[in-house]
Amino acid sequence: MFLTDTHTHLYYERDEQKQAALMQRCYDQNVKRLFLPNVDIASIAMIDELVSRFPENCFAMAGLHPCDVKEDFEALLAVIYNSINGRNIVAIGEIGIDLHWDKTTLDIQVNAFKQQIAWAKALNLPIVIHCREAFDEVFQVLEEERDEKLRGILHCFTGNLDQALQAIDLGFYLGIGGVVTYKKAGLDEVLKHVLLDRIVLETDSPYLAPVPFRGKPNESSYLVHVAQKVADIYGLPLEEIAAITTENSRNIFLV
Repeated sequence: MFLTDTHTHLYYERDEQKQAALMQRCYDQNVKRLFLPNVDIASIAMIDELVSRFPENCFAMAGLHPCDVKEDFEALLAVIYNSINGRNIVAIGEIGIDLHWDKTTLDIQVNAFKQQIAWAKALNLPIVIHCREAFDEVFQVLEEERDEKLRGILHCFTGNLDQALQAIDLGFYLGIGGVVTYKKAGLDEVLKHVLLDRIVLETDSPYLAPVPFRGKPNESSYLVHVAQKVADIYGLPLEEIAAITTENSRNIFLV
């Protein structure tokens, strides 16, 4: 069995021994591919260090998280963009719109989102989207940017069926994480109407731990619990879910 975590911040763990232990627990659960979303300037070096230590398992993205889009976002974007040259970047992310914490920055979040979509198209890379309380705003941007080069993942998807189908119609895959294991989330009912070839698995560790670890720090090895829940929803063996979702990740990231 071969599982792929398409979204993990494992690099937040700075202690090398603890980091190695996290990776070993991944191997023990057959989580063998981990994709690392960038969030700000500081995380560039953290991601590169983890990739250099585990080059067969860890893959880097580059992007500015919408919660880090402030007055100086243009300068931050310049640093992140300039960091791409000479690095093996597999996606632009995580980028998007977050209106949970601050609605006053919507205009500059949209500006930063569009600039980074332009990077992805120019570099022929997928985008990984962070969308929190902003489905309408994100979809408006995506509809404006819709073309044959626009592709990627709607990370941590927690929307309804209409939103799922709109994302898929735009050429995106749904990133399914620990929320699918929460009883009241309703995501299981949405997935019953979504083809398995349009979803990928993720943890978003250290956030959003699945049951039975809900409320505790998440880690990529817990992806097996997400995969098992998805297997239950689709009525398929865990090994088949692992194979299909890993293949989906290869189709997105081309690695």
